[in-house]
Amino acid sequence: MLHSMSTTVEPSSERSAAEVNEEIRALWFRSGGTLSVEQRAEYQRLVMEWASATPESATAA
Repeated sequence: MLHSMSTTVEPSSERSAAEVNEEIRALWFRSGGTLSVEQRAEYQRLVMEWASATPESATAA
């Protein structure tokens, strides 16, 4: 039996796009504008979470 893997990013919690955006801003602030390898991975995760929390109408514009 074959099982397909989902490519949909599931947010770790049900946070609003605004809450995730604040965390992204804080990450950039803490880094001084230059992200380390670890921080880049966190940034990518946060951006995917933000995108999944953003209402469809806002992303279609």
